[in-house]
Amino acid sequence: MAGWHRWLDAERAHLPLWLPVALAAGIALWFALPWAPWRQAAALGAAALAGGLVLAGLRPLAWMALLLLAGLGAAELRLALNHHPVLAGRVFATLTARVESAEPLAFGDQRLVLVPAAGHGLPGGTTRLRMRLRGEQPQIPAGAIVTARALLSPPSGIAVPGGYDLARRTWFDGIGGTGVALGQVAIVAAPPPGPGLWLGGVRSRLQALITARMPGEAGAVSAAFVTGWQGAIPPATAQAMRDAGLAHLLSISGLHIAVVVGSVSLMMRWLLGLWPWLVLRVPVPTLALAAGALAGLAYTLLAGAQVPTVRAVIAACIVVVGLMLGRQALSLRLLAAAAFAILVVRPEALLGASFQMSFAAVIGIVALYESRLGKWLTAVREDEPWWQWLARAAASLLASGLVAELALSGIGLFHFGRSGLYGIAANIVAIPYTSFVVMPALMLAMLGEALGLGWLWPLAGWAMQGLIDLADFTASLPGAVITSAAIPGPAFALGAAGGLWLALWRSRARWWGLAPITGAVLLAWAAAVPDLLVSSDGRHFALRLPDGRLAHARERVGDFLIDNWAEAVGSDPASAVWLGTLPSARCSAESCVADVEHSGRRWRVLATTGRSLIPRDRFAPACAAADIVVSDRRLPYWCRPRWLKLDAAALAHTGAVAIWLAPQRVATAADAAGDRPWQPH
Repeated sequence: MAGWHRWLDAERAHLPLWLPVALAAGIALWFALPWAPWRQAAALGAAALAGGLVLAGLRPLAWMALLLLAGLGAAELRLALNHHPVLAGRVFATLTARVESAEPLAFGDQRLVLVPAAGHGLPGGTTRLRMRLRGEQPQIPAGAIVTARALLSPPSGIAVPGGYDLARRTWFDGIGGTGVALGQVAIVAAPPPGPGLWLGGVRSRLQALITARMPGEAGAVSAAFVTGWQGAIPPATAQAMRDAGLAHLLSISGLHIAVVVGSVSLMMRWLLGLWPWLVLRVPVPTLALAAGALAGLAYTLLAGAQVPTVRAVIAACIVVVGLMLGRQALSLRLLAAAAFAILVVRPEALLGASFQMSFAAVIGIVALYESRLGKWLTAVREDEPWWQWLARAAASLLASGLVAELALSGIGLFHFGRSGLYGIAANIVAIPYTSFVVMPALMLAMLGEALGLGWLWPLAGWAMQGLIDLADFTASLPGAVITSAAIPGPAFALGAAGGLWLALWRSRARWWGLAPITGAVLLAWAAAVPDLLVSSDGRHFALRLPDGRLAHARERVGDFLIDNWAEAVGSDPASAVWLGTLPSARCSAESCVADVEHSGRRWRVLATTGRSLIPRDRFAPACAAADIVVSDRRLPYWCRPRWLKLDAAALAHTGAVAIWLAPQRVATAADAAGDRPWQPH
């Protein structure tokens, strides 16, 4: 016990850093437990643990247990405050609604968020919808009243058990249904005058201005830098940025906020310094920093106040206050305060890749520079030869990139099943280039637009195209991307715990964090990959072939489903093939039968693929000979496969299904979703 207290005393200054970690652990536990009784038991357990630790005299650990309980409560409170109806099924409807936001997408499509107009309720009592407009449609302004015929459906849920839950994110965004417009959308009334929609109108006008001045991919990426809307970026460009490890530049976060705050502060300090009377009477540096902070806040609001942007602006404001007071500008405590503030207000942000990546990279870099190595790299030395200073600066930049890439690679593999291998090298070039070339060029072009100097836009387009070319080049290099099958949640949690242990402590005990990281790698490596994947509606299923490719039962499958399936098994979506092209399968217009050799046994899978009914004298023997039957219709009682019957009736309760043949194990989306309000099952 004496050794325990000595260690705590040595790490006393870093104990507060674990408070947001404990809060985050409670939130993660709430989302990991699918059923309400389990969550209630966890809350009772956390309360009992806190009481026991207080009685044992371990007050620091008691605070951690209390914050674990607070995390469970914060998630439950957020659920109650955000409650809203969700569509129960597909429906055709004629809508009359007010446009809350209108985001342009690639290839001329638009994405609208709709709120029912006065006296016009949406189907099922849904309060807000997200609707996609395809093809030739009028440009819809925010605030307009529109009417449209649309096909509406509940938000898409889990495509693969254990995978990304799109319905969860949509529900927390306040969206009760999604849809696509059928035919032309008519504008019934123009946006009303007044300040209520001013910010949305500014975003829309800036998006249109930038894409008009800079057509193509450079304009779409530039608009994302300003407005935060990434939907208009061509998919190939967005994928290249991800594969090059530069996707973080598309999300307005620390780099963008730092450039805006720093540029405005320097400019204001120079301008105010030209007024001698003010310089003699007012602290000009303080005024300049305050102006920079206000510019960062305005930029955050303009960009939609997404989680990375909010984190960055909170950190920037604390840095500004610290500089005003003469304190250390950037520290782990600052990041802990920002994380705590975000998680209390939006606990669901913890599960998002943007939150995890933005905090992981910054925590890793700050921890590096608070370590002995970091202090040596950044120490100011008098009479140091220039070449030594340059070597230390280069080593510092390389170490920052290495730490950030190590922090981000695991998160990228967990969320996307792929990670860029050359991200360190690409970021060493891209981050300074974006900070000192791309962002200043964009700011100059926008300032020039206000002053009538439109000739600055080609300069900004050239700068942005250079960043895109760097991403394309990096992503095209041999072995640029590493892929992985779906990483289990426990493995990811273990790795995150080990990474935080390494970053937040300062004594030698920090190296104990390598043990859970090693365990996480072993768990991820040993995780079994599913052999068969079935969609929630039974229309599609896919087999994992011995060479890792996917074989799907229907000739046409949507990109969203194929991408999710490929991510789950660690396959390339482009390599997926139709089952009918394989010698071990027989496919017709009515059905598809495939024989699979696995662990010394032959498995037969039967799927219906047509609209016409198959006669009983043919279908009943086929069912009896199959181990698994998949269908998007309700099958009769006499269809009795040897193991699983996944028809419309069964899938209505299970949702998407993943199957492992050798252990004969089945995982369903319903088991993972539990009693959540965003799941219709």
